[in-house]
Amino acid sequence: MKGDRIMLRGMRFHTLVGLLPHEEHVPQPLELDVTVWLPLGQVGRTDSPSQLVDYRDLYATVADTVGRSPHRLLEALCEKIAARVLEIAAVERVRVAARKPHAPIPGPLDYVEVVLERGRHDRADAP
Repeated sequence: MKGDRIMLRGMRFHTLVGLLPHEEHVPQPLELDVTVWLPLGQVGRTDSPSQLVDYRDLYATVADTVGRSPHRLLEALCEKIAARVLEIAAVERVRVAARKPHAPIPGPLDYVEVVLERGRHDRADAP
């Protein structure tokens, strides 16, 4: 998608996420990236902070959503983050990437990653 973007990369949290019994009680590390697309040509056009997305507000939205533990599915957590970020007026599209480094996989693995993109006008039932 064309447009101006703001990216928050490598946000780190500890939260309850997973389906296994121990994952419901033991917080695990989670790393998140969030990219938001803004109306084309809006970023940098003005030096007024009231015209842009405040990075602190974006981070706080993600942190608050992650903090609402527990989360059974990483995919559902990403969906919730995307929906909340799209409530920010200037955001037209969002990409959420969540990495779980301690996924219960029986072998060598750096992390499991879930990535989704959502737009303000996307429809869940569209083909």
